[in-house]
Amino acid sequence: MIFDTHAHYDDEQFDEDRELLLSSMQEGGVGTIVDVAADLASWDAIKKMVEKYPFVYGAAGVHPDYVGELSEEKISQLGELLKEEKIVAVGEIGLDYYWDKENHETQKTWFIRQLNLAKERSLPVIIHSREAAADTMEIMKTHGRDLSGVIHCYSYSVEQAKEYVDMGFYIGIGGVVTFKNAKKLKEVVAEIPLTHIVLETDCPYLSPVPNRGKRNSSFNLIYVAEEIAKIKNISVEEVISKTEENARRLYRI
Repeated sequence: MIFDTHAHYDDEQFDEDRELLLSSMQEGGVGTIVDVAADLASWDAIKKMVEKYPFVYGAAGVHPDYVGELSEEKISQLGELLKEEKIVAVGEIGLDYYWDKENHETQKTWFIRQLNLAKERSLPVIIHSREAAADTMEIMKTHGRDLSGVIHCYSYSVEQAKEYVDMGFYIGIGGVVTFKNAKKLKEVVAEIPLTHIVLETDCPYLSPVPNRGKRNSSFNLIYVAEEIAKIKNISVEEVISKTEENARRLYRI
């Protein structure tokens, strides 16, 4: 079944129909979901969600846009949350130079601190990196060598993707791969082995064609799987099966 490795069902865009949507996932071919934290407020919501739905797991961390909320006290709280059985990763964490909501040095400091926490807890990491390719790679080479994880919503070169794969990381592929102008990402999918690709929505954002611009959900991952199958000239069933296997290995589920 489809494994969505990166969703945000705690987002307010799902407030009206979250329960109905999540309750219909398995019937719709979606077997497992990892709901990923962005800010401090999402931690409690995710904890409640994973307790309620057996097929939903969580990741806890702070997105680079919100690292101004962090302190050593909050890191201590995060460390306790990461002890929960169904919190399976530290994320999403990283660098975002597109929105630039926090200065670069602050982003780097808390990125490294959360990587170190992942080492302490022996957990994989979910890496957010936007327009920060060089700094992300430098930090991952220095502080992420002993970690496993996924480069979420991958948007860089084939060469860097191969470098991350060589380091043992997975590449997260979502709705963007279906866009006509996503030539570079299609090349990444063509060049890296299926053994290092996982499916992700980043819902409610980044819906694939034919639902681009609408609220995203895990049901749309079938379109992502179809595009990967087309690029690699393999069956959709093989894409779904292998990416699920990869995701289970990634998150140790």
